[in-house]
Amino acid sequence: MTAYVISEVKILDEKLIAQYRPLAAASIERHGGRYVVRGGPVDCVEGERDPDRAFVVVKFPDMAKAKAWYASPDYAEALKVRSAGALERTLVFVEGV
Repeated sequence: MTAYVISEVKILDEKLIAQYRPLAAASIERHGGRYVVRGGPVDCVEGERDPDRAFVVVKFPDMAKAKAWYASPDYAEALKVRSAGALERTLVFVEGV
């Protein structure tokens, strides 16, 4: 069953995010994932949200591949950059229907 990695991010450091993005994208591709949403305008129709945060949605063939990506050594390199202050985020894994 398809799995989605959904992230709501706030960029904190443009220089670090420029390092993070290609590392994350390459690791996602190597693990069979593809971006479905990568930023873009948000139209909030109910509730309130932080307008400085963007959505990123990545589709993986299944939950096992999504979890393998997140635990992989190649994504660990991107996580080092993220942890250095590139961005803050919430991150969830959700099975599709």
